[in-house]
Amino acid sequence: MKQFRPLLASTALAVLLAACSGSTGSDTDTNAAAPAPAATPASDTTPAVDTQAVAAESERLNAWFEEVFQRDVDRSPMMQTFLGRKTNYDQWGDASPAFDRESYELSQADLAYMHENFDFDLLNDSAQISWRLFEYDVQREADGQRWADHRYTFTPRSGPHMNAPTFLINNHRVDTVADAEAYIGRLRNFGAYMDQNIENARRSFELGVSTPDWTYEPMIATARNIISGAPFEDGQDSPLMSDFRAKVTSLEIDDAERERLLAEASTALREVVEPAYHRVIALFEEQAESATSDDGVWKHPDGGEFYNYLLNGYTTMDISAEEIHQLGLSEVARIHGEMQDIMTQVGFEGSLQEFFEFMRTDPQFYYSNDEAGRTAYLADATALIDTMRETLPQMFFTFPRAELEVRRVEPFREASAGKAFYNRPAPDGSRPAYYYANLRDMADMPTYQMEALAYHEGIPGHHMQLAIMQELEGVPSFRRFGGYTAYTEGWGLYSEYLPLEFGFYSDPYSDFGRLAMELWRACRLVVDTGIHHHQWSRQQAVDYLAENTPNPQGDVENAIDRYIVYPGQANAYKIGMLEILRLRGIAEAELGEAYDIRAFHDVVLTQGAMPLAILEERVRDYIEATPH
Repeated sequence: MKQFRPLLASTALAVLLAACSGSTGSDTDTNAAAPAPAATPASDTTPAVDTQAVAAESERLNAWFEEVFQRDVDRSPMMQTFLGRKTNYDQWGDASPAFDRESYELSQADLAYMHENFDFDLLNDSAQISWRLFEYDVQREADGQRWADHRYTFTPRSGPHMNAPTFLINNHRVDTVADAEAYIGRLRNFGAYMDQNIENARRSFELGVSTPDWTYEPMIATARNIISGAPFEDGQDSPLMSDFRAKVTSLEIDDAERERLLAEASTALREVVEPAYHRVIALFEEQAESATSDDGVWKHPDGGEFYNYLLNGYTTMDISAEEIHQLGLSEVARIHGEMQDIMTQVGFEGSLQEFFEFMRTDPQFYYSNDEAGRTAYLADATALIDTMRETLPQMFFTFPRAELEVRRVEPFREASAGKAFYNRPAPDGSRPAYYYANLRDMADMPTYQMEALAYHEGIPGHHMQLAIMQELEGVPSFRRFGGYTAYTEGWGLYSEYLPLEFGFYSDPYSDFGRLAMELWRACRLVVDTGIHHHQWSRQQAVDYLAENTPNPQGDVENAIDRYIVYPGQANAYKIGMLEILRLRGIAEAELGEAYDIRAFHDVVLTQGAMPLAILEERVRDYIEATPH
């Protein structure tokens, strides 16, 4: 029976640096991933196991995982909606500390139950992975108890003040009058949900945990955007009223019923939602008066330890902030060299920084900053994805069933939303996946980055990984809807590089855009650790990005604002990509002519997201099992 190797806790910085320099084909016994829980290896004398017993035990464990998942879903009305269900359709989640503590106690009891009632050695490969991922997740939750109040409840980029309206708009379907009444119910229950989050933010603030002082103005602006327009004031409908009106208008009901629903929604918005937002705005104004200007989490109680906890979680690696910082500097230097090669190719005379300025300012690289330009961008991004679909059979054996659409970020949140992002499809097929492009300022969306951005967020990037993961059969639901940032975003960044090997990026400026996107992620290693470990100011980080990348100033400032309020997350992209490339290099070198990139991608994708150490084990097992 196959045995899992113990997972080593080495940082393996040398392995990553080798990957940076292109030495991805060299094999090594050093494991770069962090200590995901490992099974105790069985002895060499372990007798053969009855395959029927293995199948039965694996099925039994998977059935129990499903019971645990369903129990957790039953405790989360918002997750029920995300899954396409209409149970508890008028409710929000429970954001209280008591609920979080209960969740933690349940997971600890679950782990004990699993250890006592199932036999790891009687499980098939996929079930053993599930066991280990469950252990890993529960241990991360246990480690995170210390940091329960260290995370930001509200930021300019996320939080219930902006996520709740987006949730209603994107996830609450209205197919019947009952669905519309449930929508109204959520509006009526909104105040209690928001008050829980306000209390969470107050508790963190009292502990000494707060976003920097400059973050409160954009948070206030976003909150005011939600309660601007009808029914709060004269003018066009507010975002939620507009959404509700559109959904109710599509129902086949008489005018009197429609007007009743619209009137009840209007009342709930005025009487519940508007006062809740005024309470949120009052909180922001109050905290802004005493918040500090320091940007990194180092300023918080035990901030350095908290940052290390975040780094280990996002990267699934035991790697220090300083090692990440140095890795970033090395990668930036390498990519600058490749960019200089493109400068020579296009005949540009001048320094790299002058070339950056040319790419930032030359009109040929930008759409018009109007509705015509935005419409053209969406059409061209869709065309890129349609063209890529034709090449996918050369890259993959497995494909998602869910459709993918390109969308513009909604105006009410575009000022604080990211440059681009992917929303998973509804598991029941009722909603496609969305690739969102933020078209607030077309100066931040240059044409030379269009290809890499579409490949990352769409195909062969997140859609190939996340949609396939949701559609896996015979895999417990907690794995189909979970994720590990280094794996998921590492795949996204790898997917920007992959098309180069299949003839894409034929325009040298587009290839420069690919490198610019990779450079962006390499610079993240420098600035994220700079802010949160080396105590850089926001301006220091902005200056570093502006000098070392071709991105527009607005893009630079928006990105740094993101890294400040999402400490650690930005490091996962490059580290995950480097590990996937390293493992691919090992497979290519050892298998030779027997290597098939489509089979390698199946190894990476067809068991869903996992810590990088377990991914390495899967790749090595694939190599061992492939005749060569």
